[in-house]
Amino acid sequence: MASLQPESDPADKETIPPSAALRNGSEELRGLEENEDAKRENINAARETSWQKRPENPYNWPWSKRLWQILHTALLSWLVTFGSSVYTPGIPEVVARFGVSETAALLGLSLYVLAMGFAPVLAAPISETLGRKIVYQVSLLGFMLFTLGAGFSQTFAALCACRFFAGMAGGPVLAVGGGSLADMLPIHLRGCGSIFYLFAPFLGPALGPVIGGFVAQYKDWRWTQWVTLFASVPIFLIGLTTKETYQKVVIKRLAKKEGKPLPPQGPSGKAAVRFLLTLTLIRPFAMLLTEPIVLAFSAYNAFTFAVLYAFFAAFPLVFEGVYGFDTSQTGLTFLAIGLGCTMSVATILIIDRKVYYKMYLRVKAEGGAAVAPEHRLYPAMLGSFLLVIGLFWFAWTARKEVHWISPTLSAIPFAWGNLCIFVSQMHAVYYLTFSLS
Repeated sequence: MASLQPESDPADKETIPPSAALRNGSEELRGLEENEDAKRENINAARETSWQKRPENPYNWPWSKRLWQILHTALLSWLVTFGSSVYTPGIPEVVARFGVSETAALLGLSLYVLAMGFAPVLAAPISETLGRKIVYQVSLLGFMLFTLGAGFSQTFAALCACRFFAGMAGGPVLAVGGGSLADMLPIHLRGCGSIFYLFAPFLGPALGPVIGGFVAQYKDWRWTQWVTLFASVPIFLIGLTTKETYQKVVIKRLAKKEGKPLPPQGPSGKAAVRFLLTLTLIRPFAMLLTEPIVLAFSAYNAFTFAVLYAFFAAFPLVFEGVYGFDTSQTGLTFLAIGLGCTMSVATILIIDRKVYYKMYLRVKAEGGAAVAPEHRLYPAMLGSFLLVIGLFWFAWTARKEVHWISPTLSAIPFAWGNLCIFVSQMHAVYYLTFSLS
């Protein structure tokens, strides 16, 4: 008798092995994850496109607003370097007041300059976490307080300590300023924009002895600190009117204000501390030891800056000891450094517009991405010769038989070459590595 049960389909009898089921499930899960990743990428791309067009983007700010920000950054850099050299005309009175040797009195300058090199190691990464403006405000406030302490110092130890911490408090603005310019200026405009900012920290040491020479001669050494404070107040007030420029911080604040999802956050807790230490301590030294161009430029600029600040001790020895100048007259000789820096600005601007910018337009027309960073080094090639000429000129003519104008003028090619070298290395290394390291 035939069975009344219908024949079952052979496919119904197939069973899927557990391994195949697991594999299918994994592939389905992977597909879902890929879809989510694609969605996130699309969201980020859309957010990036929207941000590029928003007026809050510092790249889209009016030029008047960007120039105001650059002016504030330049004034900060000028103030900190001005505070280093304005102390030197008061050294003879510091020697008499505290009963120390002239070599010991130079610690007020040496410790200040030394401390300026420490603070940027921490300040630059902090500016990429909390923003540039908070670093400027806290740095300037600390600088003003320790400068006030130096002016009121009753012992030489207190003077040295306050000068050291004033340099450390003011140092961050020298590191963060380059980042602020990069926040606002596209690559092909940074040459012109940065030169005026970089001119300021070289102009500060030139004007410091000029102003300090008159106040030290006609008031006393404490007035070298008071004039620094007087200059700090309007710069601090200008800072209150500036805006944040670091784009990640601006985007985050806008997202909070508009109730939108925050952009991806970095590490937190112990991971954030580890990341900060890696960023601040390991990366700069790794770059110094593994990047030959960074090492070469660092050594070169360390030498040129050492010679620049050695002039603050050498000029009084030459012009007061050999030519019989008084303190204010010796201070006026530093105007030659300011003139040399001004000539350097003109030189760099001409090379940037006549050489580099034309290369940039040609590369863009050919479909290229950017001009090779080595083309930023033309001013340094000129500056390396001017530096040697200035040093040889000063050493050869600084004697009584030669008129005082000759060693004074020798500072012009030195300062001219010094700033050309510094600006060139800043531009070249920025494109090769990281701007704040």
